[in-house]
Amino acid sequence: MSKLFATTLFIVFSLTAVFSQGVYNPKEMNNGAKGVLFNKEFAAELQLNTNGNSLGVNLGKLRTYYKTTFYHISIGELKHSKEYKNREDIRTSNFQENSRSYVFGKQNNLYALRVGMGVKKYLSEKARRKGVAIGYSYEFGPTLGLLKPYYLELRRSEVNNIVLPTLVSEKFSAENAEVFLDPDRIFGASSFVKGLSEVKPRPGIHLKGGIHFDWGAFDEFVKAIEIGVMADVFFGEIDIMVDDIDLPTTRVGTILPENVKNQPFFINLYLSIQLGKRR
Repeated sequence: MSKLFATTLFIVFSLTAVFSQGVYNPKEMNNGAKGVLFNKEFAAELQLNTNGNSLGVNLGKLRTYYKTTFYHISIGELKHSKEYKNREDIRTSNFQENSRSYVFGKQNNLYALRVGMGVKKYLSEKARRKGVAIGYSYEFGPTLGLLKPYYLELRRSEVNNIVLPTLVSEKFSAENAEVFLDPDRIFGASSFVKGLSEVKPRPGIHLKGGIHFDWGAFDEFVKAIEIGVMADVFFGEIDIMVDDIDLPTTRVGTILPENVKNQPFFINLYLSIQLGKRR
């Protein structure tokens, strides 16, 4: 989280230095009064979270010189804070492919489809420094979580306690816990398409608020970044990782990541990069 925050500040100051060569003055109406020359705004958005990322679009309506209301839609992935990829490269003569990296102890991927409405406000002309308009925005709306089983390629066949070079793609269950959580039996993650037919919906809501920086806020082209906090809350616990509750009491030899607990909510710091056009 601290690394993302430091990176965010670096980007903010760097972009400020690049785009601060000129001062953007408010455009004027034909009668000489300051006003809104654009009615609508479209921006594509890349959002980087402390635990995940997303792609989306914002469709805005310029209400006043300083206020824009907008609709937002995006899709992205939410990750558990205890996820760590194992990138060990395995290749043997028995398997004619390299192993894929995998997350040990993971049982589901969580994808979030967000639809929301929000408001963006610029503070004042005096808040703009060297061409940068500063303001704030907030957004809220429903979230549809898509929970997809996470499959691993496991060395599964045994004869006289000798593991044969046969790979089986499996998702986690209480019955296969000892194999699924045995690093010596894991060849790597299965293909992304594995488990798509088993996706389950998980409804929820999201709230989001941040500080908005716009280079040329009243120009035709949108060039902005935003930093803030976002919360996704689902109506029930989201099982991304395997925890003690998921394991049979008779398990032997399984090793879980430390202090893993699944929860129904996710709180993230975010950095949003927005590019688009006004008309």
